[in-house]
Amino acid sequence: MSFLKNLWGDLEVQISILTLYCSASFSEIFSYTAYRQLSQMFLAIIFFHSSEYILALAVHGKSNVNLKSLLISPSYLAAMFFSLLEYLIEIVLFPGMKEYWWISNLGLVMVIVGEIIRKAAIITAGYSFTHLIRTNHEENHRLITHGIYRFIRHPAYCGFFIWSVGTQIMLCNPISMIGFAIVVWRFFAQRIPYEEYFLRQFFGSSYDEYARGVPSGVPFVK
Repeated sequence: MSFLKNLWGDLEVQISILTLYCSASFSEIFSYTAYRQLSQMFLAIIFFHSSEYILALAVHGKSNVNLKSLLISPSYLAAMFFSLLEYLIEIVLFPGMKEYWWISNLGLVMVIVGEIIRKAAIITAGYSFTHLIRTNHEENHRLITHGIYRFIRHPAYCGFFIWSVGTQIMLCNPISMIGFAIVVWRFFAQRIPYEEYFLRQFFGSSYDEYARGVPSGVPFVK
């Protein structure tokens, strides 16, 4: 009997510890820090994708726009799911990591700046901007070199790079921040030369001259 009493006593202690741990975990998940950071993240995602779709409708018309204009792919969803999972694990196990507000606020600034740069690019380019790379020249497709394109050759890519990395800095997610930076950079490092091959076919020496004087806007991509 004494053995059973001791076993039951130990079990009660373990249950109490587990209950306290779970309570603490839930309190971290529903804390002000988590509420603010996750709210900012979800609002950033909703605004980014909805505004992309609305601008595509305004520029190209409903008949030329589909759900691909929302820019949501399976790999993108997987990346966002992983970043959310990282956030929840870290705020439970290492809540202090999420309390560096100067880092989180820097990420918020990057999200806003990235949005402004990308949307300025879309609005300035107008019909010449598409989410898919043009491989055939169209009559209304013009080489845009004014506005934000005077300073950045691919401002839409630059804006998305800043925005995507900024979302993870805003969440104080070190693993996802590095992962997003590497994956997005590699994507644009491959996409830009491919796209510019066709731009040189379309616009010839005019594009060569423009490209020589204006940076791509993506780090270490000529």
